[in-house]
Amino acid sequence: MGDYRDVNRANWDERVPAHVASPDYHVKEFLDDPSYLSGVVRFDRPRLGDIAGLRGVHLQCHIGTDSVSLARLGARMSALDFSAPAIEQARSLAERLGLSMDFHVADAYDAVEVLGAGSYDFVYTGIGALCWLPDIQRWADVVAGLLKPGGRLFVREGHPMLWALDAGTEVPEARYSYFETVEPIVVDEGGTYVDTDADFDSTVTHEWNHGLGEIITAVQKSGLVFDSLTEHDSAPWNALPGLMTEDAEGEWRLTENPNRLAATYTLQAHKPAQ
Repeated sequence: MGDYRDVNRANWDERVPAHVASPDYHVKEFLDDPSYLSGVVRFDRPRLGDIAGLRGVHLQCHIGTDSVSLARLGARMSALDFSAPAIEQARSLAERLGLSMDFHVADAYDAVEVLGAGSYDFVYTGIGALCWLPDIQRWADVVAGLLKPGGRLFVREGHPMLWALDAGTEVPEARYSYFETVEPIVVDEGGTYVDTDADFDSTVTHEWNHGLGEIITAVQKSGLVFDSLTEHDSAPWNALPGLMTEDAEGEWRLTENPNRLAATYTLQAHKPAQ
């Protein structure tokens, strides 16, 4: 077994062209409409509040659509991802949109060394990021290291209840661990989560689930003060094909009795001012 980062990086590098070209990432809309925001950030906006003038960093930013959306809301954004092709596309998008941002190719665990300690008013982590990291405590320590006193963490993520389900079966069942494990969940699947005809060669990924209790405890152990946890019955992608319906805002929830499933959550915490 190779290093999980090498395995996952090969998979994500290969996805980049398909994601840039896919209508699901709405690159054209960003270019055509100066007010356009990603669906994820539109969903987050009521909980984000006013971020104008704040210095923010988006960890695991992929091709940067959420990052540029935060910049369009007035934040002074940095963004980081371990995939060089993804950062190349993110940087290109920001430049074409006339946004002044800095992008960095680095592993999330190296963010403090790359970006500087105590430099940010907020750290943003979006959908589908934490499952690629084996150690949630190490991640929380990185976040605490990046934040200025008084700065805050904002996370919206796939719910560990959802990540535990096997979406490839006719009736999804709890196949994967809800809790963090030492060994990764090794997945070998073709395709990706967007609409594309592309075929991929690097189909193996190494992933980890992290229970809500583990995440909250890690945040608190890092020295941050836990503020809130909101669970949502929707996700911004069709997480369980055949069982979910999309609403007008691009959120997917169970077609029948959506309150059966916590699909995503929003977690917020802050670094004490002193």
